[in-house]
Amino acid sequence: MSRFSVENIRNFSIIAHVDHGKSTLADRLLELTGTIDKTKNNKQVLDKLQVERERGITVKAQTASLFYNWEGKQYLLNLIDTPGHVDFSYEVSRSLSACQGVLLVVDANEGIQAQTVANFFLAFEAQLSVIPVINKIDLKNADPERVEKQIEKVFDIPSDECIKISAKLGTNVERVLQAVIERIPPPKVHRKNPLRALVFDSTFDQYRGVIANVALFDGVVSKGDKIVSAHTKKIHEVNEVGVLNPNEQPAHKLYAGQVGYLIAGMKDVTEAQIGDTLYLHKQQVEPLPGFKSAKPMVFAGMYPIDQSEYNNLKSAIEKLTINDSSVTVHRDSSLALGAGWRLGFLGLLHMEVFNQRLEQEYNASVILTTPTVPYKAVLSSAKLIKEYREKEITIINPAQFPEKSKVTEYLEPVVLGTIITPDEYTGKVMMLCQARRAVQKNMIFIDQNRVMLKYLFPLNEIVVDFYDSLKSLSSGYASFDYEDAGYQTAELVKMDILLNGNIVEELVTIVHKDKAHSVGKAICERLKDSLPRQLFEIAIQAAVGSKIIARETVKAYRKNVLAKCYGGDITRKMKLLKRQAEGKKKLRKVGNIEVPRDAFIKVLKTQSDK
Repeated sequence: MSRFSVENIRNFSIIAHVDHGKSTLADRLLELTGTIDKTKNNKQVLDKLQVERERGITVKAQTASLFYNWEGKQYLLNLIDTPGHVDFSYEVSRSLSACQGVLLVVDANEGIQAQTVANFFLAFEAQLSVIPVINKIDLKNADPERVEKQIEKVFDIPSDECIKISAKLGTNVERVLQAVIERIPPPKVHRKNPLRALVFDSTFDQYRGVIANVALFDGVVSKGDKIVSAHTKKIHEVNEVGVLNPNEQPAHKLYAGQVGYLIAGMKDVTEAQIGDTLYLHKQQVEPLPGFKSAKPMVFAGMYPIDQSEYNNLKSAIEKLTINDSSVTVHRDSSLALGAGWRLGFLGLLHMEVFNQRLEQEYNASVILTTPTVPYKAVLSSAKLIKEYREKEITIINPAQFPEKSKVTEYLEPVVLGTIITPDEYTGKVMMLCQARRAVQKNMIFIDQNRVMLKYLFPLNEIVVDFYDSLKSLSSGYASFDYEDAGYQTAELVKMDILLNGNIVEELVTIVHKDKAHSVGKAICERLKDSLPRQLFEIAIQAAVGSKIIARETVKAYRKNVLAKCYGGDITRKMKLLKRQAEGKKKLRKVGNIEVPRDAFIKVLKTQSDK
């Protein structure tokens, strides 16, 4: 590694919208530089997780070091392939912290999409060099000239800077490598200064502990060095350093400007904080500016299907949160489901992927409750402020939602959404946004037939099924991306679900006042379909405070005691009905109207799916 001077190092990421060909371009770059052999099986080489291969998406940013000869010089190119879905934009922002430039890949057929815009601005804010690459020029309907004009209009990048390629066929990919060397500057580092290394990613290996991906900004690190974490102040001895090529390749030393991995016997989640600075023992340095910590957008309760599996699930969640540091974990418990956790995710896809990885990598089966978003309440009395130790409290569990008498106002999270759609669907898209309580901020025509709309959305309106609705009414052509925009005042109410007058805590939801009736009716109907009938009637009710807003009834199994009566004295019938009613009263006391566990799991799963 000492052969590569700083001038001959380039660190870059590949960013794009979902399915615009990032991973395919990464495969071709690996082949061109001789890092992997050319075979027909080279598809998604850097996507190592089973869930990534099954879904055909990148979930985790992956690093590979490429060695490339150009004009008589040997260059070290550190490539980071990043995810494209909005839920994983945190992975992208972390990867950019280790780079000096990016390849912005745009599909020649689809043009600029919502996530293309979001990723460009992430790179622009980090002051990185941007090289626009127009991919898939081999497609029948490809129109690279139109995409060039879009890039020039939206990003203000001259069209002659765009590189037109086909990553699938390998056309013009060599030009991309040359542009990386010519247009991306080498890292600004000092090898003679004391060591400063930024941890920008980490994975967990059950035999070797935490494998930290590091970008060296100053100094040198080698096997046997004693390093200190700026966050925990713990001292660790380095067992192994090396580069990813794309598999781990040990080296004697890593030098400033290089990107590689480091193993130092870290066994615990807290010891490998993403964004942490590592330095040599007794050579303390100013920590590097980390990046913004991930903000969970969606919370859901997670419980083991059987309580005897609690400890196994706990260890699986701890190990997986090292690999995915954007998940937040809080202990939680429930009367019906026992001990569990309330986890915070960046979005619904993130939640699904985390659940799938738990099942595939750790063989853990879990119950997930309905996803909710974090609300805030501004407390009214000094006594309550003293009790909670803050004026503004965050509510991540709907059961802890405070009463209206205790607060001055409720706040709900809002996001700034970007929708890019063909203009013939604009009317439908605008109607959908208005139905979700969105406020329009901007509308721009990207070209003759594409529109970019900006809306301010309440997060709870888009978190569950907005993306599916948008795709179905635009025939799959519209794309959507959002970013956090803080909180705004809202008329929120806590809606209880009652079974024969008893509140079921796990089904409590927070809804906007205007939507309480429709949401309550939908939950009651789903419960009616899921609950088994009893020998007595079960009333399912949705209530806001003391007011019942929706009701469904599960009919009783009952015998028709009047079937044998054929006319005669009415008192005979009255006696039979009275005797039946007395038996019912006894049953009502004895009968268990708590939701059976299996039915409960079914209800929660249908709610999550909705």
